Amino acid sequence: MNSETTPRIAASGNPASGATLKSSLELEIMREAGRIVAFAVRKAFEALEQGITTRELDDIARRAIESEDAEPGFLGLYGFPATACISINEEIVHGIPGERVIKNGDLVTLDCGAIVDGYNSDHAVTQVAGLSSNEKDDLIDTTRGSLEMGIKAASPGNRVGDISNAVESHVLPRSFEIVREYVGHGIGKDLHEPPQVPNFGPAGHGVELQPGLVLAIEPMVNAGGWKTRMLDDGWTVVTEDGALSCHFEHTVAVTEDGPVVLTVE
Repeated sequence: MNSETTPRIAASGNPASGATLKSSLELEIMREAGRIVAFAVRKAFEALEQGITTRELDDIARRAIESEDAEPGFLGLYGFPATACISINEEIVHGIPGERVIKNGDLVTLDCGAIVDGYNSDHAVTQVAGLSSNEKDDLIDTTRGSLEMGIKAASPGNRVGDISNAVESHVLPRSFEIVREYVGHGIGKDLHEPPQVPNFGPAGHGVELQPGLVLAIEPMVNAGGWKTRMLDDGWTVVTEDGALSCHFEHTVAVTEDGPVVLTVE
């Protein structure tokens, strides 16, 4: 979540070891947590329009999660004060909901988690409020497409680096940049578990993907440079150059039959 706790790329560029494999029962619980967070994100975005505040969007997400008898995964985690991270325009991740009013054309990312029976899910989507632009549409399509490529690479026998390289290979030729300081991660009883899942790097390296491994794959893509900085609130991460940023994330299980996205209704 914040700079002390969110997975960042290790100095060596290699993901941490110690990943845990989930049983079929655990995967079913995580599938339910994924369904609920996908429902919550959808309900919040159904209300997305100019004039709504980020706190109102957060309240919608929280009510949706609690209506399904689940717990908000982010609320209180590491001291975060809300159900969802809501990041706008040049904000990359960890924006704190409040009285900020959404304006026409804002690029809005909602990143949210839900907990069922002690197991986490993690999901992020970016949309435009009101009228969009070619630049914003291209950024969204590229980021979503890179997530799809990363998911396809999450097959048993591959390695984490194959996911990383699939994302990078989709983004860079389209003249966008990948955030390098924040990465994806394993997920289960803890929101952030090994291994780290960078969105860049060579194929064929890192932890081998085995059935039962569950990963949060989350490309963060910038319209400008890749460098970031943190605002004085100690949470919100923005692009250093003020360029737009986009973020998509799914919780994905590696199975014998290939990758299965858990964060869908």
